[in-house]
Amino acid sequence: MIHIPLVRQGPLRALGIRAAAALLLVLLTVGVVYVGRDGYHDINEDGLSLLDSFYYAVVSLSTTGYGDITPVTAQARLMNIVVITPARVLFLIILVGTTLEVLTEQYRNNLRVSRWRRKLKDHVIVCGYGTKGRSAVAALQETGFDKSRIIVVENREAALRHAAADGLVAIEGNATRSSVLNEAQVKNCKAVIIATDTDEASVLITLTVRQLTAGQVRIIASVREQENAALLKQSGAHHVIVSSSTAGRLLGLTTTAPPLIDVVEDLLTPGQGMALAMRSAERKEVGCKPRELDAIVLALIRRGKVVPLGGEDAVAIETGDMLVYIRNEDAPANGVAV
Repeated sequence: MIHIPLVRQGPLRALGIRAAAALLLVLLTVGVVYVGRDGYHDINEDGLSLLDSFYYAVVSLSTTGYGDITPVTAQARLMNIVVITPARVLFLIILVGTTLEVLTEQYRNNLRVSRWRRKLKDHVIVCGYGTKGRSAVAALQETGFDKSRIIVVENREAALRHAAADGLVAIEGNATRSSVLNEAQVKNCKAVIIATDTDEASVLITLTVRQLTAGQVRIIASVREQENAALLKQSGAHHVIVSSSTAGRLLGLTTTAPPLIDVVEDLLTPGQGMALAMRSAERKEVGCKPRELDAIVLALIRRGKVVPLGGEDAVAIETGDMLVYIRNEDAPANGVAV
Protein backbone atom coordinates (compact mmCIF):
# COMPACT_ATOMS: atom_id res chain seq x y z
CA MET A 1 0.00 0.00 0.00
CA ILE A 2 1.35 3.41 -1.00
CA HIS A 3 0.78 6.30 1.40
CA ILE A 4 1.05 9.72 -0.26
CA PRO A 5 0.95 12.64 2.19
CA LEU A 6 -2.20 14.75 2.05
CA VAL A 7 -3.18 18.11 3.47
CA ARG A 8 -6.24 17.16 5.43
CA GLN A 9 -8.75 19.46 7.09
CA GLY A 10 -10.12 18.73 10.56
CA PRO A 11 -13.43 16.86 10.98
CA LEU A 12 -15.14 19.83 12.65
CA ARG A 13 -14.15 22.10 9.78
CA ALA A 14 -15.44 19.60 7.20
CA LEU A 15 -18.72 19.21 9.11
CA GLY A 16 -19.08 22.98 9.45
CA ILE A 17 -18.57 23.50 5.71
CA ARG A 18 -21.27 20.95 4.87
CA ALA A 19 -23.72 22.39 7.40
CA ALA A 20 -23.13 25.90 6.07
CA ALA A 21 -23.65 24.70 2.47
CA ALA A 22 -26.92 22.98 3.44
CA LEU A 23 -28.19 26.07 5.26
CA LEU A 24 -27.26 28.32 2.36
CA LEU A 25 -29.13 26.06 -0.02
CA VAL A 26 -32.24 26.15 2.19
CA LEU A 27 -32.12 29.95 2.40
CA LEU A 28 -31.71 30.23 -1.37
CA THR A 29 -34.76 28.01 -1.91
CA VAL A 30 -36.78 30.01 0.63
CA GLY A 31 -35.93 33.21 -1.20
CA VAL A 32 -36.97 31.79 -4.56
CA VAL A 33 -40.28 30.48 -3.18
CA TYR A 34 -41.09 33.65 -1.23
CA VAL A 35 -40.42 35.90 -4.23
CA GLY A 36 -42.75 33.80 -6.37
CA ARG A 37 -45.28 33.05 -3.60
CA ASP A 38 -48.21 34.25 -5.75
CA GLY A 39 -47.70 31.23 -8.00
CA TYR A 40 -48.25 28.69 -5.20
CA HIS A 41 -51.52 27.30 -3.86
CA ASP A 42 -52.00 26.74 -0.14
CA ILE A 43 -54.78 24.43 1.13
CA ASN A 44 -55.81 27.20 3.52
CA GLU A 45 -56.02 29.62 0.58
CA ASP A 46 -54.62 32.44 2.66
CA GLY A 47 -51.37 32.88 0.67
CA LEU A 48 -47.81 31.95 1.57
CA SER A 49 -46.09 33.63 4.46
CA LEU A 50 -42.33 33.58 5.10
CA LEU A 51 -42.84 30.65 7.47
CA ASP A 52 -44.79 28.79 4.77
CA SER A 53 -41.90 29.40 2.38
CA PHE A 54 -39.46 27.90 4.88
CA TYR A 55 -41.80 24.93 5.35
CA TYR A 56 -42.16 24.32 1.61
CA ALA A 57 -38.38 24.64 1.07
CA VAL A 58 -37.54 22.12 3.80
CA VAL A 59 -40.10 19.47 2.82
CA SER A 60 -39.19 19.86 -0.86
CA LEU A 61 -35.42 19.61 -0.37
CA SER A 62 -35.81 16.62 1.95
CA THR A 63 -38.10 14.94 -0.66
CA THR A 64 -40.90 14.64 1.93
CA GLY A 65 -43.49 16.54 -0.13
CA TYR A 66 -46.79 16.57 1.81
CA GLY A 67 -48.60 18.28 -1.08
CA ASP A 68 -50.32 20.95 1.02
CA ILE A 69 -48.46 23.66 -0.89
CA THR A 70 -48.20 23.27 -4.66
CA PRO A 71 -47.08 25.43 -7.60
CA VAL A 72 -50.03 26.32 -9.79
CA THR A 73 -48.77 28.91 -12.28
CA ALA A 74 -46.47 28.19 -15.20
CA GLN A 75 -43.79 30.48 -13.77
CA ALA A 76 -43.81 28.68 -10.40
CA ARG A 77 -43.63 25.26 -12.01
CA LEU A 78 -40.75 26.39 -14.26
CA MET A 79 -38.93 27.68 -11.20
CA ASN A 80 -39.40 24.27 -9.56
CA ILE A 81 -37.87 22.59 -12.57
CA VAL A 82 -34.95 25.00 -12.94
CA VAL A 83 -34.13 25.75 -9.29
CA ILE A 84 -35.95 23.59 -6.73
CA THR A 85 -35.26 20.17 -8.32
CA PRO A 86 -31.48 20.76 -8.79
CA ALA A 87 -31.37 22.17 -5.26
CA ARG A 88 -33.07 19.01 -3.99
CA VAL A 89 -30.45 16.83 -5.67
CA LEU A 90 -27.62 18.99 -4.31
CA PHE A 91 -29.12 18.88 -0.82
CA LEU A 92 -29.18 15.07 -0.93
CA ILE A 93 -25.56 15.04 -2.10
CA ILE A 94 -24.60 17.12 0.93
CA LEU A 95 -26.49 14.79 3.27
CA VAL A 96 -24.78 11.67 1.90
CA GLY A 97 -21.48 13.46 1.40
CA THR A 98 -19.57 11.15 3.71
CA THR A 99 -20.32 8.10 1.57
CA LEU A 100 -19.54 9.96 -1.62
CA GLU A 101 -16.32 11.29 -0.14
CA VAL A 102 -15.08 7.76 0.55
CA LEU A 103 -15.73 6.76 -3.06
CA THR A 104 -14.19 9.87 -4.56
CA GLU A 105 -11.23 9.73 -2.18
CA GLN A 106 -10.39 6.25 -3.44
CA TYR A 107 -10.55 7.48 -7.03
CA ARG A 108 -8.43 10.55 -6.25
CA ASN A 109 -5.86 8.44 -4.46
CA ASN A 110 -5.55 6.07 -7.41
CA LEU A 111 -5.18 9.07 -9.72
CA ARG A 112 -2.50 10.63 -7.52
CA VAL A 113 -0.59 7.35 -7.30
CA SER A 114 -0.64 7.01 -11.10
CA ARG A 115 0.61 10.57 -11.53
CA TRP A 116 3.29 9.98 -8.88
CA ARG A 117 4.51 6.84 -10.65
CA ARG A 118 4.89 8.67 -13.96
CA LYS A 119 7.07 11.38 -12.42
CA LEU A 120 9.18 9.10 -10.21
CA LYS A 121 12.83 8.90 -11.27
CA ASP A 122 16.28 9.27 -9.68
CA HIS A 123 14.75 9.00 -6.23
CA VAL A 124 16.14 7.64 -2.97
CA ILE A 125 14.53 4.71 -1.16
CA VAL A 126 14.92 4.62 2.63
CA CYS A 127 14.25 1.19 4.11
CA GLY A 128 13.32 1.73 7.74
CA TYR A 129 12.11 4.96 9.33
CA GLY A 130 13.43 4.62 12.84
CA THR A 131 16.07 6.86 14.38
CA LYS A 132 18.65 6.11 11.66
CA GLY A 133 16.15 6.43 8.82
CA ARG A 134 14.81 9.77 10.05
CA SER A 135 18.33 11.11 10.48
CA ALA A 136 19.25 10.00 6.95
CA VAL A 137 16.18 11.74 5.50
CA ALA A 138 16.96 14.89 7.50
CA ALA A 139 20.52 14.89 6.14
CA LEU A 140 19.23 14.51 2.58
CA GLN A 141 16.88 17.45 2.99
CA GLU A 142 19.58 19.59 4.60
CA THR A 143 21.71 19.14 1.49
CA GLY A 144 18.84 20.33 -0.71
CA PHE A 145 17.40 16.98 -1.82
CA ASP A 146 13.70 17.31 -2.64
CA LYS A 147 11.59 15.29 -0.20
CA SER A 148 9.18 14.41 -3.00
CA ARG A 149 11.99 12.20 -4.35
CA ILE A 150 12.36 10.31 -1.07
CA ILE A 151 10.38 7.10 -0.54
CA VAL A 152 10.15 5.36 2.81
CA VAL A 153 9.56 1.61 2.97
CA GLU A 154 8.24 0.49 6.35
CA ASN A 155 5.94 -2.13 7.86
CA ARG A 156 5.42 -0.52 11.26
CA GLU A 157 2.29 1.57 11.59
CA ALA A 158 3.83 4.16 13.92
CA ALA A 159 6.78 4.72 11.56
CA LEU A 160 4.39 5.07 8.61
CA ARG A 161 2.48 7.76 10.49
CA HIS A 162 5.72 9.62 11.22
CA ALA A 163 6.74 9.48 7.56
CA ALA A 164 3.34 10.78 6.42
CA ALA A 165 3.50 13.55 9.04
CA ASP A 166 6.91 14.54 7.65
CA GLY A 167 5.40 14.86 4.17
CA LEU A 168 7.05 11.77 2.70
CA VAL A 169 5.66 9.10 0.41
CA ALA A 170 5.61 5.83 2.34
CA ILE A 171 5.11 2.28 1.08
CA GLU A 172 3.75 -0.17 3.61
CA GLY A 173 5.48 -3.53 3.46
CA ASN A 174 8.61 -5.53 4.18
CA ALA A 175 11.61 -4.23 2.24
CA THR A 176 13.01 -7.76 1.94
CA ARG A 177 10.22 -8.60 -0.54
CA SER A 178 10.77 -7.96 -4.23
CA SER A 179 7.16 -6.88 -4.79
CA VAL A 180 7.49 -4.10 -2.21
CA LEU A 181 10.73 -2.78 -3.71
CA ASN A 182 9.21 -2.93 -7.17
CA GLU A 183 6.35 -0.75 -5.87
CA ALA A 184 9.03 1.78 -4.95
CA GLN A 185 10.47 1.44 -8.49
CA VAL A 186 13.85 0.37 -7.21
CA LYS A 187 15.18 -0.11 -10.77
CA ASN A 188 14.78 3.61 -11.50
CA CYS A 189 16.07 4.95 -8.19
CA LYS A 190 19.33 6.74 -7.50
CA ALA A 191 20.23 4.98 -4.26
CA VAL A 192 18.85 2.73 -1.54
CA ILE A 193 19.51 3.57 2.10
CA ILE A 194 19.09 0.58 4.42
CA ALA A 195 18.43 1.73 7.99
CA THR A 196 16.75 -1.26 9.57
CA ASP A 197 16.97 -2.33 13.21
CA THR A 198 18.64 -5.71 12.58
CA ASP A 199 21.71 -6.75 10.63
CA GLU A 200 19.89 -9.79 9.26
CA ALA A 201 17.25 -7.61 7.62
CA SER A 202 19.95 -5.34 6.17
CA VAL A 203 21.67 -8.30 4.51
CA LEU A 204 18.41 -9.65 3.06
CA ILE A 205 17.40 -6.23 1.70
CA THR A 206 20.84 -5.75 0.16
CA LEU A 207 20.65 -9.11 -1.60
CA THR A 208 17.14 -8.36 -2.86
CA VAL A 209 18.11 -4.93 -4.20
CA ARG A 210 21.17 -6.32 -5.94
CA GLN A 211 19.12 -9.08 -7.53
CA LEU A 212 16.46 -6.64 -8.81
CA THR A 213 18.86 -4.00 -10.09
CA ALA A 214 21.81 -6.17 -11.22
CA GLY A 215 24.11 -4.01 -9.09
CA GLN A 216 23.28 -0.79 -10.99
CA VAL A 217 21.83 1.04 -7.95
CA ARG A 218 24.03 2.36 -5.15
CA ILE A 219 23.33 0.69 -1.81
CA ILE A 220 24.20 2.37 1.49
CA ALA A 221 23.59 0.16 4.52
CA SER A 222 23.89 0.45 8.27
CA VAL A 223 24.80 -2.43 10.58
CA ARG A 224 25.18 -2.71 14.32
CA GLU A 225 28.15 -5.09 14.50
CA GLN A 226 31.52 -4.69 12.79
CA GLU A 227 31.71 -8.39 11.92
CA ASN A 228 28.64 -8.06 9.68
CA ALA A 229 30.10 -5.21 7.60
CA ALA A 230 32.13 -7.55 5.39
CA LEU A 231 29.08 -9.74 4.84
CA LEU A 232 27.05 -6.73 3.71
CA LYS A 233 29.74 -5.66 1.25
CA GLN A 234 29.87 -9.19 -0.15
CA SER A 235 26.08 -9.03 -0.48
CA GLY A 236 26.36 -5.97 -2.72
CA ALA A 237 26.40 -2.89 -0.46
CA HIS A 238 28.64 -0.11 -1.80
CA HIS A 239 28.99 1.64 1.56
CA VAL A 240 28.50 0.20 5.04
CA ILE A 241 28.16 2.31 8.18
CA VAL A 242 28.84 0.45 11.44
CA SER A 243 26.70 2.26 13.98
CA SER A 244 28.08 0.57 17.11
CA SER A 245 31.77 1.14 16.34
CA THR A 246 31.16 4.69 15.10
CA ALA A 247 29.25 5.56 18.26
CA GLY A 248 31.95 3.88 20.35
CA ARG A 249 34.73 5.90 18.74
CA LEU A 250 32.82 9.13 19.29
CA LEU A 251 32.29 8.19 22.93
CA GLY A 252 36.02 7.53 23.31
CA LEU A 253 36.92 10.83 21.65
CA THR A 254 34.50 12.67 23.92
CA THR A 255 36.16 11.11 26.97
CA THR A 256 39.79 11.71 26.04
CA ALA A 257 39.45 14.90 23.96
CA PRO A 258 36.04 16.55 24.56
CA PRO A 259 36.51 19.45 22.09
CA LEU A 260 36.94 17.00 19.19
CA ILE A 261 33.33 15.85 19.38
CA ASP A 262 32.19 19.47 19.01
CA VAL A 263 34.28 19.79 15.84
CA VAL A 264 32.84 16.55 14.44
CA GLU A 265 29.27 17.65 15.15
CA ASP A 266 30.00 21.04 13.57
CA LEU A 267 31.30 19.37 10.40
CA LEU A 268 28.31 17.05 10.14
CA THR A 269 25.68 19.73 10.75
CA PRO A 270 24.97 21.91 7.68
CA GLY A 271 24.24 25.55 8.29
CA GLN A 272 26.49 25.92 11.34
CA GLY A 273 30.15 27.01 11.35
CA MET A 274 32.13 24.57 9.22
CA ALA A 275 30.75 21.85 6.98
CA LEU A 276 32.06 19.08 4.77
CA ALA A 277 31.54 19.79 1.07
CA MET A 278 32.48 18.22 -2.24
CA ARG A 279 33.06 19.84 -5.61
CA SER A 280 34.68 19.18 -8.96
CA ALA A 281 38.26 20.31 -9.47
CA GLU A 282 38.53 23.58 -11.35
CA ARG A 283 40.59 23.93 -14.53
CA LYS A 284 43.16 26.17 -12.82
CA GLU A 285 43.66 23.55 -10.10
CA VAL A 286 44.58 20.73 -12.51
CA GLY A 287 48.24 19.79 -11.99
CA CYS A 288 48.39 21.22 -8.47
CA LYS A 289 48.64 19.14 -5.33
CA PRO A 290 45.61 19.23 -2.98
CA ARG A 291 47.71 20.63 -0.14
CA GLU A 292 48.67 23.63 -2.27
CA LEU A 293 45.11 24.91 -2.56
CA ASP A 294 43.66 27.63 -0.37
CA ALA A 295 40.82 25.36 0.74
CA ILE A 296 41.46 22.65 3.33
CA VAL A 297 41.17 19.52 1.20
CA LEU A 298 40.54 16.35 3.17
CA ALA A 299 40.25 13.84 0.35
CA LEU A 300 40.56 13.49 -3.40
CA ILE A 301 38.16 11.19 -5.21
CA ARG A 302 39.16 9.85 -8.61
CA ARG A 303 36.86 7.57 -10.59
CA GLY A 304 34.87 6.79 -7.45
CA LYS A 305 37.88 5.87 -5.28
CA VAL A 306 39.62 7.86 -2.54
CA VAL A 307 43.21 8.77 -3.42
CA PRO A 308 45.70 9.18 -0.49
CA LEU A 309 46.93 12.76 -0.03
CA GLY A 310 49.85 12.34 2.36
CA GLY A 311 53.50 11.53 1.77
CA GLU A 312 56.12 12.91 -0.56
CA ASP A 313 54.52 11.23 -3.56
CA ALA A 314 51.24 13.11 -3.21
CA VAL A 315 49.28 12.94 -6.42
CA ALA A 316 48.43 15.95 -8.53
CA ILE A 317 44.87 16.91 -9.33
CA GLU A 318 43.55 15.68 -12.66
CA THR A 319 40.54 16.66 -14.74
CA GLY A 320 37.40 15.03 -13.39
CA ASP A 321 38.66 14.69 -9.81
CA MET A 322 36.33 15.50 -6.91
CA LEU A 323 37.62 17.41 -3.89
CA VAL A 324 36.28 16.89 -0.39
CA TYR A 325 37.05 19.99 1.63
CA ILE A 326 36.00 22.00 4.67
CA ARG A 327 33.74 24.89 3.79
CA ASN A 328 32.89 27.87 5.92
CA GLU A 329 29.09 28.03 6.07
CA ASP A 330 29.23 31.85 6.16
CA ALA A 331 30.97 31.89 2.76
CA PRO A 332 29.15 31.42 -0.57
CA ALA A 333 28.82 27.75 -1.50
CA ASN A 334 30.31 26.51 -4.76
CA GLY A 335 30.06 22.81 -3.97
CA VAL A 336 27.70 20.20 -2.64
CA ALA A 337 27.46 19.73 1.11
CA VAL A 338 28.13 16.17 2.24
